[in-house]
Amino acid sequence: MNRTILGIAGGTGSGKTYAAKNLLNEYPQDSILPISMDSYYKDLSHINYKRRVEQNFDHPDSIDINLLEKHLEQASKGNKINIPIYDFSNHVRLGETVSISNAKIIIVEGIFALHFSQLRKLYTLKLFMDTPENIRLERRLVRDVKERGRTVKSIKDQYNTTVLAMHNKYVEPSKIFSDLILDGEDNINNIVNKIEELIKS
Repeated sequence: MNRTILGIAGGTGSGKTYAAKNLLNEYPQDSILPISMDSYYKDLSHINYKRRVEQNFDHPDSIDINLLEKHLEQASKGNKINIPIYDFSNHVRLGETVSISNAKIIIVEGIFALHFSQLRKLYTLKLFMDTPENIRLERRLVRDVKERGRTVKSIKDQYNTTVLAMHNKYVEPSKIFSDLILDGEDNINNIVNKIEELIKS
C-alpha cells in the first residue's frame, strides 16, 4: 500500500490540530492516522513538579524525537504503533497508550513538524499554517485554560518568556521547508480542500 505522510507545522494556536481533525472527517476512520507531536513530549516524572513547570516546552529538545521517528517509520510500513498519552497538567506520560495501525494517510502535526530533518525525509507533503501572532495567542489562551488546566497569567508568562522567542528561532524558519503555506485565518473548508487537492495530486 502506498501511504501519504503529511507534516503540518505552524506556531502555537495556528490551526494545525483543527485542520488535521477536520481532514480526518473526509476519509474513512481506519484509513487516516493522526499523530500529534504533543504526545511525544519527554516524560518528566523523574523530576519534581516545580522543576517540571520550569522546563522550556517550546524548545525542540522537549520532544522525544527518537521515539517519534521510530513510530513514524513503523506507521509508514503499516505496522502498529503505541502513541503515548501526555498529561499536560502534570507534564508526565500516562501509563496507557493509543494503538493505531495500517493507515493509508498519516498526519504528523506540531510546532516542530518541519524542524526535524529526520522527519522531513519521511513526509510525502510538508505544510505550514501561517497565522498572525495575536490570533495564535488568543487561541492558546482559550485552549490551555479549557483543556490543560492553566491560568491566564501562567499562559501569558510562558508565552512572553519562551513561546514567542522559540517560535521566532525554530518554528517560523521551518516554513521554508513547506510545499504549501496555508492561511490560518482562512475558512477551514478552504484549508481542507487545499490539502485534499494536494494529496490527490
